[in-house]
Amino acid sequence: MPFRKISRDVKLAAIRLYERELLGLLDILDCCGFSERTWFRILKLWRETGDVVNPQPHRALRGRNPDYFLDEFMHLLC
Repeated sequence: MPFRKISRDVKLAAIRLYERELLGLLDILDCCGFSERTWFRILKLWRETGDVVNPQPHRALRGRNPDYFLDEFMHLLC
């Protein structure tokens, strides 16, 4: 199955359906469209952290130092 982003809402809905025993696991996986491996990763994250998404820094901030202003970067480059 190709990579695709699964929204937080879909993950939470699947968790609720599973915990309240409203649908069986295979039906949840079929309806939501994710694999068993993905499901158990989401469930583990939910049980360990109380959330279904990893607390990772936003991609836009990677590799950047927010402690510098543009003029300070310009000074470093010159």
